[in-house]
Amino acid sequence: MNILFCGDSHAQDGVLITTLSLLKNTSEELHLYILTMHLPGFKPFSKKAANFIESLLKQKNTANTLTLIDCTNLFTKQVPLQNMKTRFTPYAMLRLFADQLQQLPDRLLYLDDDIIVRKDISQFYKQDLHNTELVGVLDYWGRFFFHNLHTKKIFDYLNSGVLLLNMPEIKHTQLFSRVRALMQVKKMFFPDQSAINKLATKKKIAPRRYNEQYRLQKDTVIQHFTTSFRFKPYFHILTVKPWDVERVHSVLHLHEYDDILNEYLKIRHNLYQDN
Repeated sequence: MNILFCGDSHAQDGVLITTLSLLKNTSEELHLYILTMHLPGFKPFSKKAANFIESLLKQKNTANTLTLIDCTNLFTKQVPLQNMKTRFTPYAMLRLFADQLQQLPDRLLYLDDDIIVRKDISQFYKQDLHNTELVGVLDYWGRFFFHNLHTKKIFDYLNSGVLLLNMPEIKHTQLFSRVRALMQVKKMFFPDQSAINKLATKKKIAPRRYNEQYRLQKDTVIQHFTTSFRFKPYFHILTVKPWDVERVHSVLHLHEYDDILNEYLKIRHNLYQDN
């Protein structure tokens, strides 16, 4: 099972938590790929953190691997100029260079770093990808406001936090190449998510349980801790990330992942401690 992450040093805690949840809920071999880069004002995902997470993977199965890939040169050759000052860091856009990296496999499951895997994802991962660029779940809020301009269909606006990628098809249609070009010249509210939705024509919509963005459900397989809206006791914007364990408990009143989060709290210092 090939898993793709992107991020700078701030993604390290989230990737650790997601990895712990993957180790708990899958018996498949895991091959993690983390894309990072060096940019002024940011620190890349560290080799120290990558090595520690890989050690956890190998404790479960010696065949598991982790590959940290520096994409600095690729990014600086095609900077998404019109989208460098959004509320999202440039690191979120690194997945758009996956078609340029020969070391990446044909099938990849991209995950944001604010995700916890709750159940076995094998069925989702192994689904048929014939004539499909990518598979995703409707964006919980965006599904009401956006639609694909090519198909004219409403309710097909995917959240980009969980995407099953068919790299040969993406290379064939040049989807990521076209998305990168668009991001150089057009500013967008949700930059790469909006561009992917605008340009992807061979996408498949998966059930909500594979990217639950609002509140834990009985059948949730993957929970995504996105920024959301709440209407009670008053309208407000709510952001709680998995690594903010105290607020996961006090604000979300969520204890579903206590075994994973307690383990994370015990070992997270290994991401940062000096040799």
